[in-house]
Amino acid sequence: MSELESDPHAPIPVLLVGDGAAPVASTLVAGLAAGGQSRRFSCAPFPTAPAAADASRGAPYLILVGLGAEADAILEDPVWEEWRRPGAAMARIAMSDQVASADTGAMPPPSREGELETYRLPSAQAEALPMATIVVAQLLEAERARAELHAQLATERACEPLAQCLEPGKIYPMALELLLERLGCRRGIAFFSPSPAPQGAGVAARGFDDETRDRLSRLLIEEKSLESTMGRGEVGVVPWGPLNHALGQVGLESPGALLSVPLRGDDQEAGHAWVLSEGRRFDDGDLETARTIARRASAALATAERYHHAKERAFIDDVTGVYNARYLLATVDNEIQRAERYGNPLSVLFLDLDRFKLVNDRYGHLIGSDTLRTLAALLRECVRQVDTLARYGGDEFTILLVDTPHEIALRVAERIRAAVEGHLFEAGAQGTLRLTISIGVATCPNHGETREPLLDAADKAMYRAKSEGRNRVASADDLLD
Repeated sequence: MSELESDPHAPIPVLLVGDGAAPVASTLVAGLAAGGQSRRFSCAPFPTAPAAADASRGAPYLILVGLGAEADAILEDPVWEEWRRPGAAMARIAMSDQVASADTGAMPPPSREGELETYRLPSAQAEALPMATIVVAQLLEAERARAELHAQLATERACEPLAQCLEPGKIYPMALELLLERLGCRRGIAFFSPSPAPQGAGVAARGFDDETRDRLSRLLIEEKSLESTMGRGEVGVVPWGPLNHALGQVGLESPGALLSVPLRGDDQEAGHAWVLSEGRRFDDGDLETARTIARRASAALATAERYHHAKERAFIDDVTGVYNARYLLATVDNEIQRAERYGNPLSVLFLDLDRFKLVNDRYGHLIGSDTLRTLAALLRECVRQVDTLARYGGDEFTILLVDTPHEIALRVAERIRAAVEGHLFEAGAQGTLRLTISIGVATCPNHGETREPLLDAADKAMYRAKSEGRNRVASADDLLD
């Protein structure tokens, strides 16, 4: 961070641009020194507006003096757009015999809305430039304070859509876009792992061409070099880091310092946004803007987390802690669509404890509930994290085995059957008890291409297993016999 950015009392830059800038600058410095104001200003002459703007890039405020016949053109040059962004401020002095002034009675060109009016001074009154500089500096400081408050309010208002979003995976790109918009930057990246899990890491890149964006996204996801940093640290400018290396690998050499913005919810949500400086120096106002967006985005993530936790609880069975039938029915539809899209099989297991009614009758419903909880835990151990285990009702459970052909599903079912048969269930003061389970197996699309026929086939196969003596696995293929 430069001295100007870190010290609120740093000299105000005064840029003199145009023909004869050097001698006018010397006269201005002498006049300010005579008035005891030399430490308040830092004056420098430049031949052109681009040269002056390039040398001053990153300064949050400045006084621009346009000289000669091209004074108005210098003041209105597009290179000064950076100082028209929120949080920045610029005062302008046009010193020329060719521009309108109060002395001639001509009407000067109107200033842009929200900008200070241009102070106009004929060249013949060059000795008045030091006083004019002091006057516009006072106006500039007032405008700067007003602009900072306006920028803060505008940023807060721009963040309002974040609070209305309940999808964490959408909040991170929204935050990145807000950062780019409010900071007036072009390119940035957000890296995150959205919930509900598992969905894998996500990347949002803005300002890159399609090929670079795709290569960068694949690189970040495959290497996972940034996962350990997601959501950690504070808002700040980092001169070098893993992202710089990744940007270099996709051909973006020397991307420069990055504005690092961690984003995190209250629980598991964590992500990170980076804004490329591309030669710009981020000032204190930029950092405050980024902190505001990070605070609002993190609050939105926390709200989205609470919403999803509440929504998930609505799909959780109170007794066993696994998903309930309502969740299962919605998930079956989604998994069938996914299986159809990618051409992968989806298998369904219908499970029912044998003679479970006797457990409730003999040991009581408390032991019965404990037995169901134990069974649910046992079933979890037999399936993968990507599979779905749900209590369908009573002592019936259903398992969705994604990307699993029928023969493999039969082997999984047999493993579950053997695990239940060999397990000793606690029965309180009465010791332990042994139980068996009957399982029906059906696979999409072999036994049903939509939810109802697929579940019905697995259910009927389960009842066939019971009719054949219980404690066994039956395939929906057997229903065709």
